[in-house]
Amino acid sequence: MALTPLSGTLGKKRAAHLLRRACFGATLTQVDEFASLTAQEAIGRLFMTDIPEPPLPVDPLTGQEWVVSGTTDANSEGFELEQYFLRWHIGQMLSAGISNEQSLAYAFRERLVVFMHTHFTTKKSVVNSSRALYFQNALFRFYAFDKEDRLVPGDPELVIPDRILVKSFKGLTKKICLDNAMLVFLDGRLNVKGSPNENYARELMELYSIGRGLEGTLPEAEFQGDYINYTEEDVQQAARVLSGFNTDDSFLSVDVDTNLPRGVIKGGGGSHDNGIKTFSTRMGGATIQPDITLQPNGQPNEESMIDEVDQLIEMIYAQPETARNIARKIYRFFIYHEINAGIQSGVIQDIADVFTANDFKLQPTLETLLTSREFYEAGDGVDDDSFGGIIKSPLDMVVGFMRSFGVQAPDYTTDLEGFYSFTGSLLGSVDVQGMDYYEPFEVAGYSAYHQFPLFNRAWITTNYLTNRYNFIRQHLTMETPMELGEVNALEFVQTHIPNATAANARALVIALAGYFLPMSENLTFDANATNEITVERLNFFMNAFLFSPQIDPDPEASWTFRWQNGVDTEVISNQLTNLLNAMLQSPEYQLM
Repeated sequence: MALTPLSGTLGKKRAAHLLRRACFGATLTQVDEFASLTAQEAIGRLFMTDIPEPPLPVDPLTGQEWVVSGTTDANSEGFELEQYFLRWHIGQMLSAGISNEQSLAYAFRERLVVFMHTHFTTKKSVVNSSRALYFQNALFRFYAFDKEDRLVPGDPELVIPDRILVKSFKGLTKKICLDNAMLVFLDGRLNVKGSPNENYARELMELYSIGRGLEGTLPEAEFQGDYINYTEEDVQQAARVLSGFNTDDSFLSVDVDTNLPRGVIKGGGGSHDNGIKTFSTRMGGATIQPDITLQPNGQPNEESMIDEVDQLIEMIYAQPETARNIARKIYRFFIYHEINAGIQSGVIQDIADVFTANDFKLQPTLETLLTSREFYEAGDGVDDDSFGGIIKSPLDMVVGFMRSFGVQAPDYTTDLEGFYSFTGSLLGSVDVQGMDYYEPFEVAGYSAYHQFPLFNRAWITTNYLTNRYNFIRQHLTMETPMELGEVNALEFVQTHIPNATAANARALVIALAGYFLPMSENLTFDANATNEITVERLNFFMNAFLFSPQIDPDPEASWTFRWQNGVDTEVISNQLTNLLNAMLQSPEYQLM
């Protein structure tokens, strides 16, 4: 079985579905534009290659960047710099300062950065370095669009030839092993010969690569320390491979492939276990040993140690279960959380096959997936896994709201304090809705992306749902200052909804539902028709719109008169605000 290419143009429902899941959301104009595209044309727009790199984060205290040049006594405190980095990243998700033509591709790249962050998890409180967090974030961005490989210039003075770096998710897995933030987060810097620290090796196996298999379908372990796809012995041997690295707090040790800082070897290589590492039969009984041609004096060095890491990742990715485990991560992030045996042998295996056939590149895999019928209709055997099958994360909720309404952040270059105030407010909203960004509760990351069987339902509790509704209410009323993202309902409808549609109350409700609610095709107020949203729900929105409070003997006719004649604009504005509040505080809007 292979993923089935989707034919024809997307239409509004599919276009909105794609842009919610791939770009945090889009304006109504962007949805309409993508509705006329085929899936292949749409994905070509998202994987745009000429989008700019983000500007560097700037410390408002000095007016200068600090992540590349380093900090001085003049800079803000460390915890403040961490906040500026996070607020800066929220701005990138909003495509702040990016042209309309590049906005969606820019947001899509940031969406992939977030995906990689949820996979290769990091906690800011443990890393305790805004620079390390930034460079890891930049590493994810470097590998987000990985279809095109990268030319690595040689050094003519050393007679080193140019070469081609094959960019891939597998390549990212190699680089993350030596990433400064990861070396701190999972104690890689504490892993030395004779006193191994297995934390990173364990999570590399369990979380980042091969995994333990599909939950609920695993056979009984055959012996103590058997994790089905790998063993305790494999963790121990991997820890030996990964021994002897340290963080580079100066961030001057730069990876030649990515031009980004990475860790260094500890003690000139003397902390590395230079022996032969023998893995279990789960890994085919493979061995990893130093390449003696890279050790002219017989001692471990940077080149030979990195070569062992390469051997380790190649060995892990040679196991078919690694591709399946990462395919499940992709499926759960972009499609649905529930995976049964049929989906495992069908769609998951299809994704894994594409991933493997493309040398573990993420971009060709997503190009195939996001242009497939399976992305839009999900898998056979589950009833609620297509449109509206994922509960929005707090990031999707907050950033998606702003993107849908076209709210612009203050200009980063001319109003830095306003920019950080705006994005800081959004970051606070994400926090109170249950996602402390870059501070997941567990070492495995945010529970919504990994915790069986709850998954994304973890985003919804009584308090979190209340805070979601408060966020909507605050940004659709006069309770929030304009600079913090308040939406003017009247201006929004005047700008985006045709006048004839807006003048008809029922047509207006249906039109707005078509953009904001995932299940919203072929809607009608006819009680005898088959609707994706029940007539009762449509009438609920109508009641909030025109009847709460009821001020007219014939509310629909009065609405049409006001709209067509431009009278009682305060009443019109209040009614539209009530309608948007009702629709966006509905359970349906919490889904994507």
